[in-house]
Amino acid sequence: MRKFLTALVVIPLGLIFIVFAVANRYLVTVSFDPFNSADPSVAVTLPLFVVIIVAAILGVAAGGMATWFRQRHWRRAARQHEADARRARAETADLRAAAAASRGQPQQLPAPAQRGIYGAAGRDKLGATL
Repeated sequence: MRKFLTALVVIPLGLIFIVFAVANRYLVTVSFDPFNSADPSVAVTLPLFVVIIVAAILGVAAGGMATWFRQRHWRRAARQHEADARRARAETADLRAAAAASRGQPQQLPAPAQRGIYGAAGRDKLGATL
């Protein structure tokens, strides 16, 4: 099913890129010299579709990096909360063991954490709630 859905997206997208490339195959000169536009010292002549697709790829990459950097605060907070929760679980287990020992009852080990396909139950591998 997943391969079918991937093909359902990739094939039309590939056809759109091919049609776009055929429609925009004219050569354009991209100049990196802001002072001499008539005879630039650094210039590249490429088909128009290559220029547009490269600009789109660079835009997506820059946007992804900007989003990743802006979310660093939330990732750091999530790591801190996860560490706090682990410490609290360990402390709770120690306190339960101490209470059971003081009552003279046999020590009961804490139940093992439920592990699902993504790690701890209800969370993905980055720790986000599912």
